[in-house]
Amino acid sequence: MVRAGGNGGQGGFAARSAGRSRRRSGLFSTGEFDEQENWGGSQRAVRNVKQEKGLLRRGAIYTPAFAPCAGASVARAAPGPRCDGREHDHALPIIRSLLRVPAIMTTNRTVLLWASFLTLIAAGVGFAIRGGVLAEWGTEFGFTQTELGTITGGGLIGFGFVIIFFSSFADQIGYKPLMILAFLLHVLSAIVTLAAGPVFESFGKDATYWTLYVGMFMFAVANGICETVINPLVATLYPTQKTHYLNILHAGWPGGLIVGGLLAFCFVGESPAITHLRWEIPMAFFLVPTLAYGFMFLKEAFPHSEAKAAGVSFGEMLQEFAAPLLLFLFVLHAMVGYVELGTDSWITNIMDNVFPNGILVLVYTSTLMFILRFFAGPIVERINPIGLLFVSAVLACIGLYGLGSNWATTFAPVIVAATIYGVGKTFFWPTMLGVVGERFPKGGALTMGFMGGIGMLSAGFLGGPGIGYQQDRFAAEELRATAPPEVYESFLSADKNRFLFFEPVAGLNAAKLGEIKELPADELTEDQKLVLAASTFGGRKALRYTAVVPFMMAIGYLILVIYFRAKGGYKVEVLHGKEPDGERYTGGVEGPVE
Repeated sequence: MVRAGGNGGQGGFAARSAGRSRRRSGLFSTGEFDEQENWGGSQRAVRNVKQEKGLLRRGAIYTPAFAPCAGASVARAAPGPRCDGREHDHALPIIRSLLRVPAIMTTNRTVLLWASFLTLIAAGVGFAIRGGVLAEWGTEFGFTQTELGTITGGGLIGFGFVIIFFSSFADQIGYKPLMILAFLLHVLSAIVTLAAGPVFESFGKDATYWTLYVGMFMFAVANGICETVINPLVATLYPTQKTHYLNILHAGWPGGLIVGGLLAFCFVGESPAITHLRWEIPMAFFLVPTLAYGFMFLKEAFPHSEAKAAGVSFGEMLQEFAAPLLLFLFVLHAMVGYVELGTDSWITNIMDNVFPNGILVLVYTSTLMFILRFFAGPIVERINPIGLLFVSAVLACIGLYGLGSNWATTFAPVIVAATIYGVGKTFFWPTMLGVVGERFPKGGALTMGFMGGIGMLSAGFLGGPGIGYQQDRFAAEELRATAPPEVYESFLSADKNRFLFFEPVAGLNAAKLGEIKELPADELTEDQKLVLAASTFGGRKALRYTAVVPFMMAIGYLILVIYFRAKGGYKVEVLHGKEPDGERYTGGVEGPVE
C-alpha cells in the first residue's frame, strides 16, 4: 500500500484534485483529471494515478465509495475539502474513487436526471387527464362524486404505500431493476384502465368501478416506485447541489400537469378546443413519456445510493423516527398531501361548474409551479425553509378560500385567487423534503420516502374522498333547501357514501347531472338550473372547507418558527465535516456505478 501524508502526498493530491475540479464545474469538468495541471502532487502519486487509470479502463478495479479522510471509515468518507491531509492508509481508494466517479457524473448523470424528470412528466400527464375525464366517467358509468373521489384516491394510496415499502430496501435491490418494474407497471396500468368500457358493457357498474380503481392503483404503484428511486438518485448524482437539482426534478410534476391539462383542454370535456375524443385516447397519452424514460433508463448505468455509499446502517435510519420533530413534520406533510394533491384531483371538476374549461385553472397554477420550482433553487436555499413554508400555507389558505367564494365567478377574480393558491402550494412538497434531508440526514432515503408516502396516503385516503364527500353533502343539502321535494328525490343518488366517521350522505346522481350539463343554457328548466346551482354550491363550499387545512398548517409552521428561534435559529445537521455552503443538502457523497 502506498502511504500518503502532508500536502505533497497522495491524500493532499486527492483532496486538492476534488476541490479544484468542483470549483471549475460544480463537480468535475471532464471525465478524467488534467494531469498537466499543477496540483502540487508528487511524481509518485501521478504515476500511481496513471496506473489506476489503466486498470479502470480494463475493468480491473471497482471501488465501493469515496475513501475516508481524517481517520473516518471507508464507507463514511466524503471527497474534497473535508480531507485534511493527515497521514492515513487510504490514498489509493481515494484516487480510485476520484477516477471512478467522474465517468458516471459526466457521461450519464444528465441522462439519468432527465429520465427521472420524464417519470414525473408521465405521472403529471396521467393525473391531469384523469381529472379532466372524471365527469365523463360519472356520466358514462353513473358514479357519484364520492365514488369518483375514491377512484382517484386509489391513484394516490398505492403511490404512498409503495414509496414507504420500497424505500426500506431500495439500496439492496438497486435502482435499475426498480425502474424497469415501474415501466412495466405503467404500461400494464394503461391496459387495465382502457378496459373499463368493455367491462361496463359486460359486467356493469361495480366491475367497472374496480377496473378503474385497480388501473389507477397500478398507475400509482408505478409512480411510487419512480419516486422511491429518483429522489435519492438525483441527490447522489448532484451531491453538492441537491436543493437546486431536486427543485428541477420536481418541476417535472407541474410540467406533466401542464401537458396533460392542455391535452384535456383540447380533447376532453363538453366543449374541447379542438375536438372531443373518447376518454380512452387522452388517457393513453402518458405512455409517450413512459416509453421515453423506459428507453433512457434501460441503457444507462446507475450509481449506488447516498446512504449505501455513506455507510449508514438501516438501524441508524430507523433511530431517526424517534425524533418528535420528525413525527410533527410527518403530520404537517399529511396536510400538504391533502391540500396539494387532494385539491388538484378535484379542481378541474369543481371549476368546470364556474366557467367553461376549468382545466385551465390547473394548467395555470401548474405553470406557476413549474417556473418557480425550475428556477427558484437558489431562492429556496437562501430563505429560511420554515418561514417559507409558513408564508406558503397562508397564501394557500387565502387562495383556496378565494376560489370557493361567491365572488370568484368571472375570469379575473378566478385568476387572482388561483395565482395566490398556485404560489402558495408551489414550495410545499420539495421544501418539506428539504427540511427532512437537512435536519435528519441519517434517515437518508428512508425518511424522505416516508415523508412522500405519508403525503400520498393522506391525499388518497383523505384528500380525494374527503373533498368528494364534502361536495356530495353540500350539494345535496343545497338542493334539498332550494328545490321542490320531487326534484330533490329524482336527482338524488340511490347509494349513500361514507367518509371516516361522518354521517353517510347520498350525493347527486352524476349521470343525470351530466345530462343537464350537456344542454344549452337557454334550454334549461328552472328545476334543472336549481340542480346545477346546487352542484356549483357544493364544489365551492368544499374548497372553502379545504382552506381550513392550510390554516392549520400555518399554525404548525408558526410553532416551528418559534421552536427554532428558541434554539438559536434553524440549523442544518451534518453527518460529517463542516456545514455546507450554497445549494446542497447534507451528508452527501458521490456513489459508484452499479
